[in-house]
Amino acid sequence: MNKNKHILVPEWPAPARVHAATTLRTGGVSTGGFASLNPASHVGDKPDHVAENRRIIKASLGLPAEPVWLNQTHSNIAVRADTAAPLTNADASYTDAADVVCAVLTADCLPLLACTTDGLQIAAIHAGWRGLLAGIISTTVTAMQPQTELLIWLGPAIGPQCFEVGDEVRDLFVAKTPAFAEAFTAHSPGKCLADIYQLARIELASLGISQVFGGNHCTVSTPEHFYSYRSNSQTGRMATLIWRD
Repeated sequence: MNKNKHILVPEWPAPARVHAATTLRTGGVSTGGFASLNPASHVGDKPDHVAENRRIIKASLGLPAEPVWLNQTHSNIAVRADTAAPLTNADASYTDAADVVCAVLTADCLPLLACTTDGLQIAAIHAGWRGLLAGIISTTVTAMQPQTELLIWLGPAIGPQCFEVGDEVRDLFVAKTPAFAEAFTAHSPGKCLADIYQLARIELASLGISQVFGGNHCTVSTPEHFYSYRSNSQTGRMATLIWRD
């Protein structure tokens, strides 16, 4: 893990003008299930703790502005970060403007970061299984209208050995795209294990995107670094952020 204190730095060949990070759960002031670097204001944490954690994150990363926080609803809605109102209902944001911080919050769902190879266009995507099924990745890529090839980084999410879902979830994915079947493994009667990383890779491949990095963390099995809603519903969130010069 390429991390600096409470920050996970993506390992991907993004241009030098692109900056990105995922916060870990350490290094903040929150307590209990929110301990300790929780930047999410909607999970029941103390507002003053959230505010201080956000200050710590901004200072640690040298952010050029406050992140554009979204009201995430497991949708397929992507918005322009530089024109979006605060807490817009959306699950992805994108921009081609400098010094605008796209951000998503997760605790088992998959955060994806995207940038063009010239570093001029960026995006952050929140993709739980509902968002993946709804097409949040393809919606975001279409909205971005990338002018050069896209690079993708898959951030920390629930791993394939921990993500049990009902067979009906698998059936929904396979009915949409038969290739999704390879992301599911039979586990117990009526249940299967889902590989959220593989679901994303299959969707990205269908869009012609081959430069995909990351996807090697598990939020459930690494509680010392990551929040996990499946492990504890009263928990914080990691922030995954991207911005450009």
